[in-house]
Amino acid sequence: MIVQIKGTAVLDTIKTIKEGEFERIVRHLDEETQKVFQGEIFPSSWYPFDAFAPFLEADIRETAGGNEEELIKRSEAVIEWQLRGIYKIFIRLGSPEFVIRRIAAVHSTYFEGVDIIAEMKGPNSAAIQYVGFTREHRIIGFAIIGFFRKALEISSAKQIDVRFRVPIEAGEPYCELSLNWT
Repeated sequence: MIVQIKGTAVLDTIKTIKEGEFERIVRHLDEETQKVFQGEIFPSSWYPFDAFAPFLEADIRETAGGNEEELIKRSEAVIEWQLRGIYKIFIRLGSPEFVIRRIAAVHSTYFEGVDIIAEMKGPNSAAIQYVGFTREHRIIGFAIIGFFRKALEISSAKQIDVRFRVPIEAGEPYCELSLNWT
């Protein structure tokens, strides 16, 4: 199945780009991918992840000097923005387990063609499997780390460690995110 991403996620990413940089990023994409980003992006529509991944890579190359870790910081800012107001209260009041399951459920609404399996491994540990990403989608791993790290931080978890035990670029049937905290 072809992996797709919801327009809402695409628009949230575009919102993080400074004025004037969007056009520069799009110029570095192949012609077919340029067409996706030069057209209107609708929040409820689906877009090919094979276009979104190169867009993220070009964004990081052009605006962060190729430092992919910057994508972690940007996704942390996006989740903090998304969880403002009343939703932030629910995350703060919820346990890290609640937060992990909630973020996994939200991610399943952003990706089509990707199965997401969240499993608690103990009182302070969890694993999230993403089934469907290919090696070419590896850049999204940085954003996923940022989402979970910030959500755990907001829920008052401490000593947070979020990393891929099985990275997307390994080309395995699934990638697995490992989460630990106190």
